[in-house]
Amino acid sequence: MNIEELYNEAMKAASNAYAPYSKFRVGAAILLPDGEIQTGVNVENRSFGATNCAERTAVFAAVARGYRTFKAIAIATPDSDYPVSPCGICRQVLSEFAPADTPVVFGNKWENKVTTTVGELYPYDALHELAK
Repeated sequence: MNIEELYNEAMKAASNAYAPYSKFRVGAAILLPDGEIQTGVNVENRSFGATNCAERTAVFAAVARGYRTFKAIAIATPDSDYPVSPCGICRQVLSEFAPADTPVVFGNKWENKVTTTVGELYPYDALHELAK
Protein backbone atom coordinates (compact mmCIF):
# COMPACT_ATOMS: atom_id res chain seq x y z
CA MET A 1 0.00 0.00 0.00
CA ASN A 2 1.32 3.43 -0.86
CA ILE A 3 0.77 6.62 1.12
CA GLU A 4 -1.83 7.96 -1.34
CA GLU A 5 -3.96 4.84 -0.87
CA LEU A 6 -3.62 5.24 2.89
CA TYR A 7 -4.70 8.89 2.59
CA ASN A 8 -7.74 7.79 0.56
CA GLU A 9 -8.70 5.45 3.40
CA ALA A 10 -8.48 8.38 5.83
CA MET A 11 -10.68 10.45 3.54
CA LYS A 12 -13.26 7.66 3.36
CA ALA A 13 -13.20 7.32 7.13
CA ALA A 14 -13.87 11.06 7.56
CA SER A 15 -17.36 10.52 6.20
CA ASN A 16 -18.14 8.58 9.40
CA ALA A 17 -16.98 11.34 11.75
CA TYR A 18 -19.38 12.51 14.44
CA ALA A 19 -19.01 16.29 14.25
CA PRO A 20 -22.45 17.87 14.81
CA TYR A 21 -21.02 20.91 16.62
CA SER A 22 -17.95 21.94 14.65
CA LYS A 23 -19.01 20.47 11.29
CA PHE A 24 -15.28 19.65 10.93
CA ARG A 25 -14.85 16.00 9.98
CA VAL A 26 -11.49 14.29 10.36
CA GLY A 27 -10.45 10.81 9.29
CA ALA A 28 -7.22 9.01 10.11
CA ALA A 29 -5.72 5.84 8.72
CA ILE A 30 -2.76 3.99 10.18
CA LEU A 31 -0.76 1.44 8.25
CA LEU A 32 0.04 -1.42 10.60
CA PRO A 33 3.18 -3.57 10.37
CA ASP A 34 1.32 -6.49 8.76
CA GLY A 35 -0.24 -4.29 6.05
CA GLU A 36 -3.61 -3.98 7.77
CA ILE A 37 -5.17 -0.52 8.07
CA GLN A 38 -6.79 0.90 11.17
CA THR A 39 -9.01 3.93 10.67
CA GLY A 40 -10.45 6.40 13.13
CA VAL A 41 -12.65 9.48 13.12
CA ASN A 42 -13.21 12.45 15.37
CA VAL A 43 -16.06 11.93 17.80
CA GLU A 44 -17.39 15.17 19.27
CA ASN A 45 -19.34 15.67 22.44
CA ARG A 46 -21.28 18.73 23.57
CA SER A 47 -18.76 18.83 26.42
CA PHE A 48 -15.82 19.57 24.10
CA GLY A 49 -13.30 18.15 26.56
CA ALA A 50 -14.87 14.73 25.99
CA THR A 51 -14.23 14.93 22.23
CA ASN A 52 -11.73 12.48 20.76
CA CYS A 53 -9.62 13.20 17.69
CA ALA A 54 -9.48 10.87 14.69
CA GLU A 55 -5.79 10.14 15.17
CA ARG A 56 -6.24 8.99 18.76
CA THR A 57 -9.36 7.00 17.86
CA ALA A 58 -7.29 5.10 15.27
CA VAL A 59 -4.34 4.59 17.63
CA PHE A 60 -6.49 3.38 20.50
CA ALA A 61 -8.37 0.95 18.23
CA ALA A 62 -5.07 -0.41 16.89
CA VAL A 63 -3.70 -0.84 20.40
CA ALA A 64 -6.91 -2.64 21.42
CA ARG A 65 -6.19 -5.06 18.55
CA GLY A 66 -2.68 -5.71 19.92
CA TYR A 67 -0.59 -3.42 17.70
CA ARG A 68 2.18 -1.37 19.30
CA THR A 69 3.90 0.23 16.31
CA PHE A 70 2.87 1.76 12.99
CA LYS A 71 4.38 2.10 9.51
CA ALA A 72 2.60 5.25 8.24
CA ILE A 73 -0.17 7.66 9.21
CA ALA A 74 -2.60 9.64 7.04
CA ILE A 75 -5.03 12.32 8.21
CA ALA A 76 -7.79 13.83 6.05
CA THR A 77 -9.68 17.03 6.84
CA PRO A 78 -12.16 17.38 3.96
CA ASP A 79 -14.00 20.35 5.50
CA SER A 80 -10.94 22.61 5.73
CA ASP A 81 -9.51 24.97 3.12
CA TYR A 82 -5.91 23.99 3.91
CA PRO A 83 -3.97 21.07 5.42
CA VAL A 84 -4.64 20.86 9.17
CA SER A 85 -1.94 19.13 11.18
CA PRO A 86 -2.52 16.86 14.20
CA CYS A 87 -3.07 18.64 17.52
CA GLY A 88 -0.48 18.50 20.29
CA ILE A 89 -2.13 15.66 22.19
CA CYS A 90 -2.31 13.57 19.01
CA ARG A 91 1.35 14.29 18.24
CA GLN A 92 2.24 13.05 21.73
CA VAL A 93 0.18 9.87 21.31
CA LEU A 94 1.53 9.18 17.82
CA SER A 95 5.09 9.51 19.12
CA GLU A 96 4.34 6.85 21.75
CA PHE A 97 3.75 4.20 19.08
CA ALA A 98 5.48 5.38 15.91
CA PRO A 99 9.24 5.82 15.40
CA ALA A 100 10.46 9.31 14.48
CA ASP A 101 10.95 8.34 10.82
CA THR A 102 7.34 7.15 10.40
CA PRO A 103 5.77 8.92 7.39
CA VAL A 104 2.81 11.22 8.05
CA VAL A 105 0.64 12.84 5.41
CA PHE A 106 -2.20 15.27 6.13
CA GLY A 107 -4.39 17.51 4.06
CA ASN A 108 -7.84 18.59 2.97
CA LYS A 109 -7.31 16.84 -0.39
CA TRP A 110 -4.49 14.82 -1.91
CA GLU A 111 -3.43 17.68 -4.20
CA ASN A 112 -3.06 19.96 -1.14
CA LYS A 113 -1.20 17.76 1.34
CA VAL A 114 1.77 17.99 3.64
CA THR A 115 4.16 15.06 3.82
CA THR A 116 6.32 14.84 6.93
CA THR A 117 7.33 12.41 9.69
CA VAL A 118 6.40 11.85 13.30
CA GLY A 119 9.83 13.21 14.28
CA GLU A 120 9.24 16.43 12.36
CA LEU A 121 5.81 16.84 13.96
CA TYR A 122 7.19 16.15 17.43
CA PRO A 123 10.90 17.05 17.27
CA TYR A 124 11.90 17.05 20.93
CA ASP A 125 10.48 13.71 22.03
CA ALA A 126 12.03 12.85 25.39
CA LEU A 127 9.88 9.73 25.73
CA HIS A 128 12.36 7.46 23.99
CA GLU A 129 15.21 8.88 26.07
CA LEU A 130 13.29 8.02 29.24
CA ALA A 131 12.75 4.45 28.10
CA LYS A 132 16.50 3.75 27.89
